Amino acid sequence: MNLKARHRETKALPFWQLYPVFFAAVFLSHLTLLRLPYFWDEAGYYIPAAWDFYHLGTLIPVTTAANAHPPLPSVLLAAWWHICGFAPSCTRTLVCMISAAALLAVYRMVRGLVGARAAAAVSILTGLYPVWFAQSTLAHADIFSTAFALWGLALYIESLARTQDQELEQPSIAIGTAIFFSLGALSKETALIIPFILAAWETVLWMRERRARNKQLAAGIVPEGRAHLRWIGALLFPALPLAAWYAYSHHRTGYAFGDPGFLRYNATNNLSALRIGLALYHRLLHLTLHMNMFVPVACAAAAWFAPAIAGRARLPRIVLETFAVMLLANWIAYSVLGGALLTRYLLPMYPLVLLLCVAEWQLHFRAWGWFAGFSALAFLAGLWINPPYTFAPEDNLAYRDYVVLHQRAVDLIARRWPQATVLTAWPASGELSRPELGYTRQPLKVYTVSNFTLDEVAKAAANPGEYDTALVFSTKLAPAARLPLPNGSSAADRRYFEFHDDLRPHEIAAMLHGDVAWEQEQHGEWVAVLRFPRVRDASLRIR
Repeated sequence: MNLKARHRETKALPFWQLYPVFFAAVFLSHLTLLRLPYFWDEAGYYIPAAWDFYHLGTLIPVTTAANAHPPLPSVLLAAWWHICGFAPSCTRTLVCMISAAALLAVYRMVRGLVGARAAAAVSILTGLYPVWFAQSTLAHADIFSTAFALWGLALYIESLARTQDQELEQPSIAIGTAIFFSLGALSKETALIIPFILAAWETVLWMRERRARNKQLAAGIVPEGRAHLRWIGALLFPALPLAAWYAYSHHRTGYAFGDPGFLRYNATNNLSALRIGLALYHRLLHLTLHMNMFVPVACAAAAWFAPAIAGRARLPRIVLETFAVMLLANWIAYSVLGGALLTRYLLPMYPLVLLLCVAEWQLHFRAWGWFAGFSALAFLAGLWINPPYTFAPEDNLAYRDYVVLHQRAVDLIARRWPQATVLTAWPASGELSRPELGYTRQPLKVYTVSNFTLDEVAKAAANPGEYDTALVFSTKLAPAARLPLPNGSSAADRRYFEFHDDLRPHEIAAMLHGDVAWEQEQHGEWVAVLRFPRVRDASLRIR
């Protein structure tokens, strides 16, 4: 089947009828996670920001730190809460809907390139990939921006393929692409990277086409051209609504890109050569090896050495070049931007990696489904089996262990010591003090430290009268046996990426002169409640 026929098949397929199937698959596979309270950055920023818009109608958060993140996720969450009610299950249902829409965009893009079977394989593998699976119920801005970005990318790739078949372009495709990328940029500012990369790439294609056209005109051939200027304009357009948001933010807060601390952490402090080099290394691992991604990548590398099957669909050269540019540019961009090396920042790139792998399998093997099945099993294992190196709990179902343990600890404190002042670190400070996050019905008083390293615990030991209870937990998930990779072990990683080793509960209790009242551990995550017997001065007042 040639590319033109595949596009006719794609156009004839009613994609909107497939969406309920995609949503049902995502929703049912995440059913046991829907009632979990909010986790980490959800609790620290995204839910409080949406909560402020839901109750106060303000796009600038007032009960959490105001930063440069655009407001579209808050608007969508608040609108959904008005329909469904404010509860974690409602929030996570909406995120499942967004994830299903993103997977449908993946299906459409792949089906138009290499057929329906490959599209189904890429969509399933993307949904099962541990990082994607975990993010499919977490209310981070990244899943919202990813869904819009993938729909914009799907339309753009479709336009490239149509040009290759010399089909007449429709201006509506460019308009739709601009709208999707604009919504992505209004979900998260870094989503602007993708359309900007494509605008630069479109400029390269324009220059290449001009040289080819001059040669064809000299030979007496009148070539059909691509509307490059229209596409460059459409791909640059998303900068306008984002600029409008920054202007509004500056008007309301005095800062266009968030407070200076936010800007330093995510941009200006990241420009040292050593930090960028280390980030490039980590990001390359994230794209090719992390959470068992090495399985489909290794299978694709092996397939590359086998002879191609005659008549099998190939990715068009222009599409291969576009994907290579996208992956390379995102690899570099996210090695410079962002203070934390969170894998969810690369969420739109994982379907592209899997697309390239599946296309390579299909090109060289008739029974390529075995590769897909083997990769699916590897991803399923990665959901529950933690890798032998430091990673973020939100990269697989370790985040569920974290939430469940924190639920138990907060519930214990709320029942037994409701008047306590609790020493803890973020985000547990929010879990204890903000009932809307789902951990407690009544707020508790907190005394906050940055983490549970030796230096921070020593600072807390100097102020023993500020707290009488402690909720301590693993702030970084590090396995006991690690691979010999510089993941959290080097001084540079500690300096630039905040990797550190927490003290264990009994060590913290010994330094703070307290007792471990309760402790639990689950798959590498641990949490403990400490109590401190304090002697307080009392005086009798005679009136």
